Amino acid sequence: MKKRILLVEDDKEISKLIADHLEHENFKVLTAFDGEEAVSLFNKEEPDLILLDLMLPKLSGMEFLKQIREKNVLPILIISAKGSDVDKALGLGFGADDYISKPFSMIELTARVHAAIRRATQYITTENQSTSTTIQIKDLSLDLHSFSVQVRGNHIQLTSKEFHILKLFMTNQSRVFTKEQIYHFIWEDDYYGNENVINVHIRRLREKIEKDPSNPQYIQTVWGIGYKLGI
Repeated sequence: MKKRILLVEDDKEISKLIADHLEHENFKVLTAFDGEEAVSLFNKEEPDLILLDLMLPKLSGMEFLKQIREKNVLPILIISAKGSDVDKALGLGFGADDYISKPFSMIELTARVHAAIRRATQYITTENQSTSTTIQIKDLSLDLHSFSVQVRGNHIQLTSKEFHILKLFMTNQSRVFTKEQIYHFIWEDDYYGNENVINVHIRRLREKIEKDPSNPQYIQTVWGIGYKLGI
């Protein structure tokens, strides 16, 4: 069954170029040209991934992103000419999984899409999996099969990237990871000094799982090196 991608891009020429390429890669592409149309299509079609431009008429890409993140953790990749660090931090802070600045190559876009869908579906429970595999650290519990996280008995909603970062730490409890290593394992791509992307995801993850994000007990900073799991 083909994976379904919701492409939200107001430039019809760019939209057609991306859609044609992804359909050639055996994806089913649903296109929306403004934020309101995107909301309607999302509710009706339940896509597996969203490619989202930020500069949209009627409803901005950021507003659309916030609405989706209130009820769903599917992968969302921002595609936008707004490529400053501020815009990247804002987009990722609202829950986007990745950011691709225009102009980009179709090879890069396709690789990012494949990697995001692969990560999002990697831990879905199959009919043959009757029990869950759970990792417990202090009051933090991560279920690899149901793709869920609980802190102090409360369910925490994470994005796909946040879940995989947390899984990386919890399955390697004694290891310190550099930002380059985190990017390599989670984004499955070469690291080009994308510190802001890592910083935003770590900050958002801490805000969700820590009692005091400014004094983290789980995701701890190892100054000059990177991060480790506090156990």
